[in-house]
Amino acid sequence: MLLGVSLSVAGARYVRVMKRAQVVMGEVCPDSRLWGKQHGLSRCYPVLCHLLDTAAVCQVLWDRLLGAGMRARIADALGLSVSDARAVVSFWAGLHDLGKITPAFQVQVPEAFATVRDEPGYQVPPGVAGERGFRHEAATHWALTSLLAELGYPEGRRLPDGRQLLRGAVGHQVAQLLGGHHGCFGEVLKDREVARAEAYQPGLGGAGWAEQRRVHLCEVRRVTGAVAVPERGLPAELAVVVTGLVVVSDWLVSQTGVVESLMPPSGWRATPRQVDGHWRRVREAAAGVVSAAGVGRAVFAAERFEEMFPFSANPLQQDLVERLPGLVEQGGSGLLLVTAPTGDGKTEAALYAASVLGRAAGCRGVFVALPTMATADAMYPRVRGFAERSLEGERALTLLHSMAWLRPAQAPLAELEGGQVSAGSVTAAEAERWLRYRHRGLLAPLGVGTIDQVLAGVLPLRFSVLRLFGLAEKVFVVDEAHAYGPWMHQLLVRLLEWLGALGAPVVLLSATLTGRTAGSLVEAYRRGAGFEGAGAVEPRYPGWLFVSGRTGEVSAPRQVASGRARTLDVVVRPVEWDVADAVSAPARGGGRRAVLREELRQVVEEGGTALVCCTTVAEAQRTFRDLAAAFPGLAAREGGLRLLHSRFAAGVRQRITAACEVAYGKPRKGEASGPRPASVLVATQVVEQSLDLDFDVVVSDLAPLAQLLQRAGRCRRHARGAEGRPAWAADESRPRLVVLDPLAHGSGGPGVPVTWGRVYDAGLLRRTSLLLSRESGGIAVPDGVQRLVDEVYAEEFVDGLEESVRRELERLDGERAAGESAEAYLADLVGLCAPGDVAGDLHRLSRREAGVSEELLTTRLGADTGRVLSLFEQADGSVSLDAGGKVPLPGPGLSLDDLRVVMAHVAPVPGRWLREPEAEAEGLPRGWERHSVLRDVAVLRMSPAGRGDEERQAGVFSCRRGGLTISVSEVGLEAV
Repeated sequence: MLLGVSLSVAGARYVRVMKRAQVVMGEVCPDSRLWGKQHGLSRCYPVLCHLLDTAAVCQVLWDRLLGAGMRARIADALGLSVSDARAVVSFWAGLHDLGKITPAFQVQVPEAFATVRDEPGYQVPPGVAGERGFRHEAATHWALTSLLAELGYPEGRRLPDGRQLLRGAVGHQVAQLLGGHHGCFGEVLKDREVARAEAYQPGLGGAGWAEQRRVHLCEVRRVTGAVAVPERGLPAELAVVVTGLVVVSDWLVSQTGVVESLMPPSGWRATPRQVDGHWRRVREAAAGVVSAAGVGRAVFAAERFEEMFPFSANPLQQDLVERLPGLVEQGGSGLLLVTAPTGDGKTEAALYAASVLGRAAGCRGVFVALPTMATADAMYPRVRGFAERSLEGERALTLLHSMAWLRPAQAPLAELEGGQVSAGSVTAAEAERWLRYRHRGLLAPLGVGTIDQVLAGVLPLRFSVLRLFGLAEKVFVVDEAHAYGPWMHQLLVRLLEWLGALGAPVVLLSATLTGRTAGSLVEAYRRGAGFEGAGAVEPRYPGWLFVSGRTGEVSAPRQVASGRARTLDVVVRPVEWDVADAVSAPARGGGRRAVLREELRQVVEEGGTALVCCTTVAEAQRTFRDLAAAFPGLAAREGGLRLLHSRFAAGVRQRITAACEVAYGKPRKGEASGPRPASVLVATQVVEQSLDLDFDVVVSDLAPLAQLLQRAGRCRRHARGAEGRPAWAADESRPRLVVLDPLAHGSGGPGVPVTWGRVYDAGLLRRTSLLLSRESGGIAVPDGVQRLVDEVYAEEFVDGLEESVRRELERLDGERAAGESAEAYLADLVGLCAPGDVAGDLHRLSRREAGVSEELLTTRLGADTGRVLSLFEQADGSVSLDAGGKVPLPGPGLSLDDLRVVMAHVAPVPGRWLREPEAEAEGLPRGWERHSVLRDVAVLRMSPAGRGDEERQAGVFSCRRGGLTISVSEVGLEAV
């Protein structure tokens, strides 16, 4: 009965609004001369057509992209039926560009504006013709606030400051939401601003412009059938979903080809009959537009583990198979935490769990987040294989990190002949093309990428809400959940809170996770889902636990047997730090150079493989040169001595990584039996995470315990049998980790090497050194790992230590705690607020603290990195992209393929290299500056280096930048 009354009132108001429009404008029809799209088109496209196009595609996305559960949640929040909510949301989408019906926008195409400018209703206020500060999306916000109030949308109440809304201001929330369709939400408007909008914003125009906006609104409402009036506003998480629908609808129908295909005939007047005809046309086309973009829903078709993977489940995976479905059936969505050693099949366990959770929660896909580009690249084909075997429906898959576009057409997708990836070859090709544009990758049903791509969703960046929308109704998998510092951990905590509110399932994977860290992640998800006050979380290792998103209950942690129980032999070698000694200098007894040679001699003489993990890139480069001098035969043989770190050009690093995966990866069918020939990989931390590499011995510089255990996981990782390893490494149950420890002499020994800087916390290094000195008989893996990981962080660790050592550790612990607190506070300060704190004001999702720029946020407040492109001067005066002169400089008009070639030669470097005082910046080659991806790339013009010492050999190129000499050679970029 009440609904009928509210509809009658709304209908009466609608009639009054239409009569008012007719009186002022002299006609009911919208003015078809007002344009909405023009760039790249054969002629201007009427704004009304664009509004209707967006509404039509929004209806298709509502039906195809959103699941039944999400549709019901939105309808319930608005106090409407699902069918009415569908019409109302599509009506809102159609209103997103209402702000284009303003003189400030229309004057931007003078020839189009000339057709109306002399009419009294279209007068342009003084100064507006040259106005560029009043954007059309802001005009949408200002105009709709009062227009929706005229339709009966609840206006709510305000707090005394006039800009703080209380829940219930539905009209303003919708106006603010639609005003944010370009990525940022405007501030709440004060009552006096709404009452005299044209006075505060002359760019809105006078009465004639206002009535045209009113007429366009009424016509979109008539066509979409959105007569119902919402009773309530949307909670923040659902406002994000609706914003995402509007933005994606707008983008899809703004494609030039789509607009041209829907262009009305010349003389189109926007009469009701013509409008209805256009509406029919766009509704017929809308489904095809959505399908071509690849933004649909994947279907979790496979239910059994054996259907998903070509092998049987191990104990961890089998325990999940037997117990997880029952828990999920009771709780629907939720969070799964899996802790297990590297190599124990966590990835497959996560993908199986994603299927279980995805089916129960009605999800449309999966996104797998990893810590680095290299680990994301390695994970991509594994997720692709899982999708081929296990999923149906739309299976467009994207790779998301800053350099992913370098892979031509994301090569693995291109290799799959269309239908294997998506519903059809056309869909696959179009999905690949459309989804690879900026901000769109997370819209694909399936994705693999770096963690920063999703953490940007909880920073006040443009289109951050689109990232959250991209994760809604997806299973979010985080690999290496332990691998993030306080800044990124705090952002992950906030992201989990949003995902809990959205009801999106989460799977967290870790090899070394403290109970405190696990508890903070679990609590965040529960808090977002509406639950408070859980007890401590004590993860089992190996094992798992599940948190229900429906009841908030945390299951009893499950501990499972490992199929790879081993004893890690840890050999601590005290060393003096002599890495900086010249290669030609004799190796000093007890020094790091001599000890490393001792540990590797058996590999060189008897065969097998070794990993040497260094702390810094510079030390890895020096170590590589030192080993090449110590073992010339090894270095001379192809693949005998390799170097991998981050300071290679992107293309070079990709080739090295691929070669390492072949040489040290999982044994392949048909691979020759017997031990592998002698081979040593010198690397930095890039090998710690997700790369599936297997060595016969691992030698590492001292690092925090968690990192050492990660590196140890690369030792005798795969079953090769005694015949597949050298005699000295035949026992696969006792992998060997050698730790080169400059702190092993206790408090009287030397400190942390100066060259390490702040790579690792000094207190954790000292704690790890002391802990390893206590352990004897090896470390039981996995049974002893959780105890050690928790112990190294425990407050009582200092009990019983010598007084001087205890005082030193307490000082270092205090510094670490202060640093972590500062980073966490900073992340909390600049990040998005929790969904429960939005309180109806969407501007809180865009607001930044004073002095915080988008550039500062995207570099994660302290990630001091730069990117450089080396240009090599050749003897004939030409310039090339490579030292050998085989890759000429393209341009000036760079094609996409040219751009890929250029970016393959870009390398990351420390930011301080590029801030050298008195350094003359080399400009980009002519014509390159128009490519945004190159604008922050510094150019280094390299000349052949002089000869005469070990650092300036043939093939070395260098340049001066301020006080630095930067060189590039077979070991990558260096600076002295």
